[in-house]
This record gives sequence, structure tokens and C-alpha cells, in this order.
Amino acid sequence: MKRVASVRALNRALLARQMLMRRARVPPSCALESLVGLQAQLPGDPYVALWSRLERFDPLALSKLIATRKAVRIVVMRGTLHLLTARDALALRPLVQPALSRMFAGTAWGRSVAGVSTSALLAAGRRAVETRPLTLAELRPLLSARFPGRDATALAYAFHYATPLVQVPPRGLWRTSGAPRVTTAPRWLGRPLARLPPEKLVLRYLAAFGPASVADAQAWSGLTGLHPVFERLRPRLVSLSDEAGRELFDLEKASRPDPDEPAPPRFLPVYDNAILGFARRERILSGAPARAVPQNLNVRSFLVDGFVAGFWKIVEAKSRATLVLEPFARLARKDSAALVAEGERLLAFAAPDASPESVRFGRVY
Repeated sequence: MKRVASVRALNRALLARQMLMRRARVPPSCALESLVGLQAQLPGDPYVALWSRLERFDPLALSKLIATRKAVRIVVMRGTLHLLTARDALALRPLVQPALSRMFAGTAWGRSVAGVSTSALLAAGRRAVETRPLTLAELRPLLSARFPGRDATALAYAFHYATPLVQVPPRGLWRTSGAPRVTTAPRWLGRPLARLPPEKLVLRYLAAFGPASVADAQAWSGLTGLHPVFERLRPRLVSLSDEAGRELFDLEKASRPDPDEPAPPRFLPVYDNAILGFARRERILSGAPARAVPQNLNVRSFLVDGFVAGFWKIVEAKSRATLVLEPFARLARKDSAALVAEGERLLAFAAPDASPESVRFGRVY
């Protein structure tokens, strides 16, 4: 009979592997690889994600990885922008490329470039962005001149979805802004692509997110057809089930803490993979009112007792910074005090140039 993993047991396992139960003493590069990258749609989000996960996190250390081309911002899992180590960027992009191609083919842009020579389009795009990094706005007229009569935006996105493009600095550097200019990953990193075997991707996913189902792994990666991969790995994995009877897989020696172990409050950025990494998200959204959480999860959330318990934002005005907290329900006094204390530390990290005014409860969204 399979062991049943409760929602709390899955929650504690997730927190431990996501470095959210206790902060880890590892450098940012190790954290990036252990977590299989960080969501990075917003340039500052990886810094908040690692601040919540690493002990004595130095944002300049992460910024230096990007500046020295040891980490890059690139579209990978689910067609979303991630911050990855250079090695992972070169290995993961070829693996997820078929999913990205299918995703683009189903869009209006994909239909509007039907009949365009893919090889000619990719060659023209590569020549342009490898001459100098370009924004998509700068790329559009160059592709339009090469393919007259075609929609310039569709051409640019067709190239973007089909080519491993990285956003170059100063985009993504700590407390620095820059337009999202891109060039190809091999040109920027000076190394060729090297496809990661799907078995290794699944093992790394389970190490960072397990126990998890096949559907969870597919939702996280954007890939389909992972059932045979799990079956090949079955002899090396532990099989469990959740409270609904769904089969979950895990690494035999992976951390599965006591479900009753206390969990500290933590602040997560927009689109954090700790929330997005599953087809079913009860292990971290249990208790969150369905109407309160946007379907696309484009909100900054905080955890209380390991579960999403509300939203947060920092408001800066006249050299003053205020952290606003909006819990879903009234918090116990000890939870409120712990959350405010953690919020004060977040405020000092995220707004170091401002004079922190306060942490207060109020409306966020």
C-alpha cells in the first residue's frame, strides 16, 4: 500500500527543497542550479526570491553573475523568462524548444508567418542580433525589410520563440535598469547548446519540487509526454500518493520533513516557481480564497505557516518606503508579529536608499 502524503507533508517538503523552511548557506550560483532557475519576468524578482532563500544574501553577487555571463535571463520553461546559470541555459533551452515551437504555432503570430522560410528568418534574425544586441522593437524593421509584406511583430516573435535569445546587461543587474536587448545564447556565452536528457530534468525537478506527479512536472516544464520518462525512472524513485489518490514520485533520499515542523514567514516575488511549479497547487495555496488569488498569479505573496496567506507591495515616496501587507484573513498575534519583523528586514533589503517608514496592513490589489 502506497504511503499517503498529506497537504501539510507536501508543503513542508516543498519548503525544505525551495530553501523556504530555513535559509541556505550556499552561493547564488548553487541556488540557481538547485532550484532549476528562477522566474525573472520582472528584473528585480530573482533578488527577492534569493533574499528569502539564502542566508546573508548579497545582491551584488547575483548581479555579478549576470554581468560576467555566468548567469543569463532566457525564455525556457512554459515559455517564460527565467534566470539560469549559463550551463543550464545552454542545456535547458534545446530540451524545451519543441514546446515553445508548438506554443507559438497556436498563436495569431504563428499563423500570420505561415509560408515564411524558417531557415531564412532565423538566419536573418541571428545576423542582426549577433552584430549587436537589439530590442524586439529594433529588430522588427530589419526583419520587415527582409520579408516585405509580412507582419513585422509576428516575424520578430517567430524568431524570438525559435531562437535561444538571452537578455544582456544592464537588464537584470541589481538596482539598475536597461532595455531588454537580446542576442543568441551561444554568441553571448561563447559555447554551443547542449541538450539536457529529459530524465535528468525530471530528477532535478523532483529534487527541487517533489514529491510530484507527472502532470506537475509537465505543468512546470511546459513539456508533454513525460509519462514514459517517469516510467523509465520508476525503479529509481519512491512512489507515494496524495490525499486524492494521485500518484506522486520522489527521490528516495530527498528531504520530507515532519508536517508539524514550524515554518517561518516568507516573502515571494511575482510568479515564484514555488507556487507555479505544479498542476495542482494545494500544497502552497491551501486555505487561500479562490477569488483572492488571480488565475495568472501575477501578485507578490507572503507565506504564513508555509502557505500563501496574503499579498504585499512596497510603496516608495519622498525617500520613504512602506511595506503594505494584505492578509486574506486576520492573523494570529504571533504570526502577525513574525510577519512584520520579516517585512522590516525585507524593506531594509529592497529599499536600502530609502528611510523605512513602516510596515503596515492595508489594501495591496
